Amino acid sequence: MVSCKKMILLSVLSAFILAMAAGAALAGDKIGVIEPQTVLSQHPKMPQVKKQIQAMLQKKQEEAKAAIEKETDNEKKAEIYQTKKNEAAAEEQKLMAPILKDMDQAIRNVAKAKGLTVVIDVAQALMGGVDITNDVIAELKRTAVN
Repeated sequence: MVSCKKMILLSVLSAFILAMAAGAALAGDKIGVIEPQTVLSQHPKMPQVKKQIQAMLQKKQEEAKAAIEKETDNEKKAEIYQTKKNEAAAEEQKLMAPILKDMDQAIRNVAKAKGLTVVIDVAQALMGGVDITNDVIAELKRTAVN
């Protein structure tokens, strides 16, 4: 029969070995960091998409206002408002999809070129990592021309 002290010692030793193995595996990873909002704001197509989103939001607000003014039931007014809000969110997502796809591809291209195995948001990194924000912006601008 194994004593309690031996079981605890074996458990601690096992945990230590697992932690060392995980650390050794991570040591091989090269980590990149990126500021996604900066990249998004610098996307060559962003000014055009912002205008489209603003126009669409204005249209949805006008549609909601007109429909709500015709309605007397407060529950139906709330329902109209929520419906228009949901429609606007879905259309905004549709307008942003190509930009987000471009960003994803640019991040992948830069990461591959730099030999990075992981790329995370700089806000999530406690320290370290290779900042590729400017490289991704340059890649977006380069591919937008082609």
